[in-house]
Amino acid sequence: VSDGKEALDVLDKEYVDLIISDIMMPNMNGYELASSLRESGITIPILMITAKDSFVDMQMGFASGTDDYMVKPVNVNEMVLRVGALLRRAQMISDRRQTIGNTVLEYDSMTVTANGKSMVLPQKEFMLLYKLTAYPGRIFTRQQLMDDIWGLDSETEPRTVDVHINRLRDRFRDNDDFEIITIRGLGYKAVKRHGA
Repeated sequence: VSDGKEALDVLDKEYVDLIISDIMMPNMNGYELASSLRESGITIPILMITAKDSFVDMQMGFASGTDDYMVKPVNVNEMVLRVGALLRRAQMISDRRQTIGNTVLEYDSMTVTANGKSMVLPQKEFMLLYKLTAYPGRIFTRQQLMDDIWGLDSETEPRTVDVHINRLRDRFRDNDDFEIITIRGLGYKAVKRHGA
């Protein structure tokens, strides 16, 4: 589409997984489009691609509801990585609730209920656990987990993942439904325990 108003018309008629938008558009610019969508409660991921490279422009983009921001000229391979990360994050959020055996993870409240007890986890720990348990048996590298949970632009060290994993292991050491396993040289996976 050529402008924000056309985009809104399309969104009224069709399902869209992700929006890639410029800022400079006629009739309704990218900031206005993002703001309009967020004010309407629409949570589709938005990637803003623009020639505007100042921090103030980027700040305005994120304040309007953009999920990620890239400055032209854009490296297509990097854009593909960012789109993939945005879609994975959106999938995690849209599922909202996950059950493994008798353990229930509630995304909206960042709560895990297991063995009759509920606990609210810190956001990054919860998102790590949610990601791993959404794909039992699948190995995730530290970098994949960093990109999906901390974001591609994060300056956090990949070893931070190890710290959070160790905290999760301590919290759920006695959990009957799953455990988090280290795959040496590769990363981590969650596996269902027998009977879960």
